[in-house]
Amino acid sequence: MLRAIGFSREDLEKPIIGVGHSWIETMPCNWNHRALAEKVKEGVRAAGGTPMEFNTIAVSDGVTMGTQGMKASLVSREVIADSIELVTRGHSFDGLVLIVGCDKTIPAAAMALCRLDIPGLVLYGGTIQPGHLRGRDLTVQDVFEAVGAYNAGRIDADELRAVEEHACPGAGACGGQYTANTMSAAVEFLGLSPPGANGVPATHPDKPAVAEAAGRLAVRLVEEGTNARSIATRDAFENAVASFSATGGSTNAVLHLLGIAAEAGVALDIDDFDAICARTPILADLRPGGSFVATDLFAAGGLAVLMQRMLELDLLHGDARTVDGRTIAEVAAAARETPGQQVIRPSDAPLRAHGGIGVLRGNLAAEGCVVKLAGNDRVSHRGPARVFDSEEAAFAAVRTGAVHAGDVVVIRYEGPVGGPGMREMLGVTGAIVGAGLGDSVALITDGRFSGATHGFMVAHIAPEAALGGAIAVVRDGDIVNIDVKTRRIDVELDDTEIATRLAEWQRPANRYATGVFAKYAATVSSASLGAVTGR
Repeated sequence: MLRAIGFSREDLEKPIIGVGHSWIETMPCNWNHRALAEKVKEGVRAAGGTPMEFNTIAVSDGVTMGTQGMKASLVSREVIADSIELVTRGHSFDGLVLIVGCDKTIPAAAMALCRLDIPGLVLYGGTIQPGHLRGRDLTVQDVFEAVGAYNAGRIDADELRAVEEHACPGAGACGGQYTANTMSAAVEFLGLSPPGANGVPATHPDKPAVAEAAGRLAVRLVEEGTNARSIATRDAFENAVASFSATGGSTNAVLHLLGIAAEAGVALDIDDFDAICARTPILADLRPGGSFVATDLFAAGGLAVLMQRMLELDLLHGDARTVDGRTIAEVAAAARETPGQQVIRPSDAPLRAHGGIGVLRGNLAAEGCVVKLAGNDRVSHRGPARVFDSEEAAFAAVRTGAVHAGDVVVIRYEGPVGGPGMREMLGVTGAIVGAGLGDSVALITDGRFSGATHGFMVAHIAPEAALGGAIAVVRDGDIVNIDVKTRRIDVELDDTEIATRLAEWQRPANRYATGVFAKYAATVSSASLGAVTGR
């Protein structure tokens, strides 16, 4: 059967390297994957291996945002990881090169690689270039906030259309330190991506050479017997969490790194994020909390320069190994910082003294939740709840002006089980910021946030509403108190009142009775455990 498609006896005597990707015509994020796969295959052949290309799915967070389709995004992480596992086990590949792009493909690939524990690496297809409009850089974040500004009457329809038409100019994943670039950096700090490879933008002329080198490296990893779990150690995960903190990255990194760690057999929990972020300052001035985009970070010298800064502050395990055989300290020592760059701050002058998130607990989140701190100066908010049982209902309220300064917007039944699929709330958070309420409103949810979200926002509340968490019985007008300094999130009700309400509460029927969403809702774990399945 393999001879029928062109493989020779000599081909099949060599190490077989699976070259997996998620090329798809639903987004720019993965648009270059087939071209990169060809270069990876050239590298595999040049190093004495035989490549076998395969593909999996992808679901765009940005394209599906604000729709029912967005429920498919986090679910797709599990499907992608499972499909990589199935084809790799089914065809007995000796090693893997997994080309990734949009948000869920990156953690999914790392999860699969660690689950399989075979030689291989993850190669990011690269960031998109920023769009340009009248002298300013644009990303997809600007589009969602322009929608809010239009709804609030702050810009007209022509300006909204101009932003939408210019924000995304070509191939590559979203350009700020949103989920894709956050996870690209984290997987490089984790050691599963070749140092320096992920930072090369999607349309940069060096990207094909990076892909070819990745193919060569995969064959070397097979020859050396370097399996994924030998790289993805506890120290490596601490480095990855620290990178997320130092770049002010997406809160989704909490879910994804917990998921990867579970597959690697490494003990990592939600409180580790709080401890590491508390001691790790934000050193990279990146959107959404900062000023620059991922292509600027690349031009400044890349992640290796950030590693230098972090090692100066003793924030990394410098002896952790990467897939190319070097340690993190050796990678950092070889960095070349661009003179005069302003993207990566000096180690003694961080953008912010602490990382981009905090983990809160209280009577609203006994299992924990994540507050986004990057790009926001507030550390507390107390106000009346405005309660919505779906993202759409909350968006409509913001759009019609029914949400006011001081409110705490509560969006529930959007968790891993209740959604199902834990939708991101960028439509709502973008509308809040666009309406000029970003500095005066808080939002809490058992769903997720986009990496492009900024403002005083709390997500991943667990237990979620669908499982009888206290967020299920919050009512309009209840006072919600969020205090980052004490790491508390509470509704100002006594335990007896909460218990009484819960006794009267009835769990809503599952939104999907059959199919992939039903299977996911029946097997997914709490957000505080990474929202993983099969465990």
